[in-house]
Amino acid sequence: MARQFEPLSNDLLIRAAWGQIVERPPMWVMRQAGRYLPEYHEAKGNRDFFECCRDPEIASTLTLQPIDRFAGLIDAAIIFSDILVIPQAMGMLVEMVEKKGPHFPNPLKSPADNQYQRVLERQVDVEKELGYVYKAITLTREKLAGRVPLIGFCGAPWTLFCYMVEGGGTKLFAQSKTWIYKYPEESRRLLSKIADVCVEHLALQVQAGAQMIMVFDSWAGELGPSSFQKFSEPYLSHIAKKLPNRLDSLGIDRVPMVVFPKGAWYALDSLCDLGYDVVGMDWLQDADAAVKIRGPRNIVFQGNADPGILYGTKEAITEAVERMVQGFWVGNKGWIANLGHGITPGVDPDNLGHFFEEIHRLTKH
Repeated sequence: MARQFEPLSNDLLIRAAWGQIVERPPMWVMRQAGRYLPEYHEAKGNRDFFECCRDPEIASTLTLQPIDRFAGLIDAAIIFSDILVIPQAMGMLVEMVEKKGPHFPNPLKSPADNQYQRVLERQVDVEKELGYVYKAITLTREKLAGRVPLIGFCGAPWTLFCYMVEGGGTKLFAQSKTWIYKYPEESRRLLSKIADVCVEHLALQVQAGAQMIMVFDSWAGELGPSSFQKFSEPYLSHIAKKLPNRLDSLGIDRVPMVVFPKGAWYALDSLCDLGYDVVGMDWLQDADAAVKIRGPRNIVFQGNADPGILYGTKEAITEAVERMVQGFWVGNKGWIANLGHGITPGVDPDNLGHFFEEIHRLTKH
């Protein structure tokens, strides 16, 4: 059974995500708990990034910082964690290297690699391996006391697969492409295994208190349309189908599900039929075209301002918000205001405040 928490005093995000008519679009931004906030650096101190993720008290503090700073403007919290906790749970070592990002000292080199077999055969005790995430979620729900809903998340199988075979971020995706085009069956086996771990991780986040979940396919745009249909979409679909069943088996009600396939603008039509309630979109997607593709389907869009606008002037931010509102805010439903990707370091938090204020101003009645 799900834990009992204080009821939501602001449930705007949940109502909007279910496709209901709402008084204004809810708003939050990806990576809203992070490096652009001075208070983040203060709370993080000298701790390693993954140390912060593994300490429920610190993760909870970092999650709540933007909620406190932008009180009354922001409609959701997203748990401070990382998509790469899943490869860690699957037995892979992942380090966060200062100024470089995530690093896998021993990536999966080929199906002949012993580690590939070990990862495939490992019985992952998700609750034991990632219990710190669920503790952080429960603690954060308690501290939120119903102020706004809490979002849980995971990386999509394709994106996690890329990290696991590349060993970190990459521009060429040479290893990922070698795997899928040279070893397609072995790639699918690994993607299936990752997808099952994702389902369990998301279900346990909901059990711990997450009120909406999001699947980040950050590298979706590295695949062309036909490869996306083979190596990303089936596993996104698997999560959308299996998660409600898993929640049901735990005696928990369904929560809204969001998919964010960055760069896969060409797949929007089929993404609207995958079983997710919300489709997140990056700044490469044209709002009018997206709304046309969606048609009468009760799918909610999330996004999609270029995060780079927050480096600009207040006027530039206002202009970007106006374009989003005009394109997405149709009939008081169907849109969650957000950026088209995570907020970047070096942004002035006041500019994010202005972004939120302008959405409020332009959509209130």
